[in-house]
Amino acid sequence: MLLDEDPATLIQHTVSNFNIHGDKNALGRINDSLSTLQQARDLRLRDAEHALKKLSRQLATLENHHAETLSSHSSADHASQILALDTQKFRVAKTAADLEIEGDRLEQEIETLKMKLSELEDQGIEGGEGERGRRELEDETLLRLKIYRSLGIDLESNNAGSYSKAVIRNNQKGDVHVVNMDPKFSRYFYANYFWQTM
Repeated sequence: MLLDEDPATLIQHTVSNFNIHGDKNALGRINDSLSTLQQARDLRLRDAEHALKKLSRQLATLENHHAETLSSHSSADHASQILALDTQKFRVAKTAADLEIEGDRLEQEIETLKMKLSELEDQGIEGGEGERGRRELEDETLLRLKIYRSLGIDLESNNAGSYSKAVIRNNQKGDVHVVNMDPKFSRYFYANYFWQTM
């Protein structure tokens, strides 16, 4: 009878009749594919988590920076600062305009004084000898010294009787210039230098 045979033999014949080798191989391949897929998923998940952590840190840094910027920037302070700068700009512009007008006025005054000085120098010494000539020479010298002093220039004479030093005062700038006059330079040179200094 069939049941009198060895059960192991029966099972072996039954298993061989089913031919499950192909199915086992297929299941093995499926398991390998699932394992590979799981590893790939784990790797991608780790990469995504790493990128997410990096982006989270960047976001936290940017949020902190944004919060600091907002806390340090006050719109009221900004508006008041702009207003103060505008006021200062207009004040500087007005001062510059006033200084330009004053500069033009002083240039005209200098030109007028130059012409007067030139006229006085062109007149020269009338007379020449005797008491009258000496008096006119002294009057001319005194007049020149008076004009120079009115312009803020003091002349100092040396032992020879000629002028060797000039002290130029500029009251508007608060400057004082001392000029040692050398005979090798012309009077025209010193006149121009004096005007530029004033």
